[in-house]
Amino acid sequence: MNSDIATVLFNEGTIEKKIRELGHQLSIDYEGKEPVVIGILNGAVVFMTDIIRNIRTSLTIDFLSLSSYGSGTKSSGIVKIRKDIDTNLENRHVIVIEDIVDTGLSLKYLLEYLNKHKPASLKTCILLDKPKAHKVDIHIDYKGFEIGNEFVVGYGLDFDEKYRNLPYIGILKKEIYS
Repeated sequence: MNSDIATVLFNEGTIEKKIRELGHQLSIDYEGKEPVVIGILNGAVVFMTDIIRNIRTSLTIDFLSLSSYGSGTKSSGIVKIRKDIDTNLENRHVIVIEDIVDTGLSLKYLLEYLNKHKPASLKTCILLDKPKAHKVDIHIDYKGFEIGNEFVVGYGLDFDEKYRNLPYIGILKKEIYS
């Protein structure tokens, strides 16, 4: 797998440091609020697991699964919920944990959907943001890293369900996916 990576963008140490920073800020912002942390399957699982271990307040976790990618490298633009939440969000503070924001279409859809559940607050915590790829205006409350339009894998991010288990985030060689 390592030989398929053109460049490592963020190594384990850099990611761990950012996770601690985000966890510390979330701990301060949500002290005494017992938020519901919703991880977006499958890509955000690694990020969510690490971030909740760094949040020092009581919380509830849940998961939601969306589809818009299939096995390609570009978003289809059509978003579908494949697994819904199980937690009642009404009057609860909600933090959405997502691995990456490309076009922003999936996140916009997700936030509109979750707002229908009448949460007390709804915030986003995103590992990677590709602002040049955004097709819609989207606000990110807690951001790990900004990247360009490279196709990245590792630390939960995949190409055709491979590379999720890499401990770093790297740019996939173009010949692998083209």
